[in-house]
Amino acid sequence: MNYRVAFLTILRKEIYRFMRIWPQTLLPVAVTTSLYFLIFGRMMGERIGRMGGFNYIDFIVPGVVLMAVINNSYSNVVSSFYSTKFQHYIEELLVAPVPDWIILAGYVCGGVARGLAVGCVVTVISMLFSDVRIQHWPVALGVFVLTATLFSLAGFINAMFANSFDDISIVPNFVLTPLVYLGGVFFTVDMLPGVWRGVSLANPILYMINAFRYGFLGISDIPVLQAMAVASGFIVVLAGASLLLLRKGVGIKN
Repeated sequence: MNYRVAFLTILRKEIYRFMRIWPQTLLPVAVTTSLYFLIFGRMMGERIGRMGGFNYIDFIVPGVVLMAVINNSYSNVVSSFYSTKFQHYIEELLVAPVPDWIILAGYVCGGVARGLAVGCVVTVISMLFSDVRIQHWPVALGVFVLTATLFSLAGFINAMFANSFDDISIVPNFVLTPLVYLGGVFFTVDMLPGVWRGVSLANPILYMINAFRYGFLGISDIPVLQAMAVASGFIVVLAGASLLLLRKGVGIKN
């Protein structure tokens, strides 16, 4: 079988899915991002002053962009793959002569594609509020791809275990959101006292946001290579776990 056709079919379906309902997938991000920049960047930023040697609004731009990428990459895969289970057309994929890694790659790349679309929208909006420009394109693009891939895989695992639509909202609400807000989007890790600084260093999102900030501004609280190594390590672990769950049919062959 031509695996390329199978992969592109899944990918096209995923891209068409979120582009067809762009008022629900892209427009809310634009509105939310504008509010972030208006409230945190303009109103509060003028009182906070400078952070890391930059105006506060410039400092938060990379974090806000990556925050949108994380949330949308995750939500795209978890909602899409769970829908295949809920609507019972997952069986069509399972009986087709398509290897598990093709199925996984198709859904993950769909999540990355939505992350790219959202990232572009947020970046364009940021230019209306800030003069920041990307300083290191290879680093910024590399961190973006790693982050979108990582959280697409996390969304896939969540969808595998989910038994209801309520289950797909538990992890984003109680795990993902706290990690994102404590991941250095609005502050530097150096501002935290010793204990909390140690806790923050255990947060993988902190590494990704700092590496992405280096791509934009050229500053980071974490060595860039270390940050990318952490992201790559998590990707390997989650990809292996996803393939194992898919092979065993956890949540889909019950």
